[in-house]
Amino acid sequence: MKPTSSIRKEKLKNGIFITIEGVEGAGKTTQAQRLAASLGPDVVLTREPGGTLVAEGIRELFLTSDRITPMTELLLMAAARAQHVEELIRPALETNQIVICDRFIDATVAYQGYRGGIDLDLIHQLNHVATGGLTPDITFILDLPPEIGLKRQQRGETHRNRLDREPLDLHRKVREGYLSAAKADPDRVKLIDATQAPDAVHAALLAEYHKYLSG
Repeated sequence: MKPTSSIRKEKLKNGIFITIEGVEGAGKTTQAQRLAASLGPDVVLTREPGGTLVAEGIRELFLTSDRITPMTELLLMAAARAQHVEELIRPALETNQIVICDRFIDATVAYQGYRGGIDLDLIHQLNHVATGGLTPDITFILDLPPEIGLKRQQRGETHRNRLDREPLDLHRKVREGYLSAAKADPDRVKLIDATQAPDAVHAALLAEYHKYLSG
């Protein structure tokens, strides 16, 4: 059996692309930061929408305007993602770095598909165009009932954007979309119980990451 260090070098010949997903309040940003700190210096930590100057500008519009339709959301996300992949994600992977991204293609399925009602085939086609066919090596979905996530946000007194303020039934549709994504691609997508304490969630992410390395 090859030592873990040798396996990791083989896996990193084209970098490793990790994405973290989940409903509002699931702890994605915190867990992305903790995972990046645990995996060492060769890690690029980024987010969607965002990650580049152009994409961060789109993020501001996306999260603050109350007049955006689901189709406009989809097209804005595709534009931000295309810039993000071309300018930051793909170059980092080509230099053998680990990229950890807070949200990616599965978020579009969950939010613009299940929540927004846009045809999933169209979303998959547009995701493919925007990414040039790039797919994460491993995706962690931090799963918990949206009621819990929203209560966590309220307790934390965090800034609430327009998505946070949407009705509970829409947040439930987002979770349904994520669960569907996990069922459709179990080799890539790993469901993590986000009702656990943050330390337990972090340990679960690390365990699944090491399984990926040795797989």
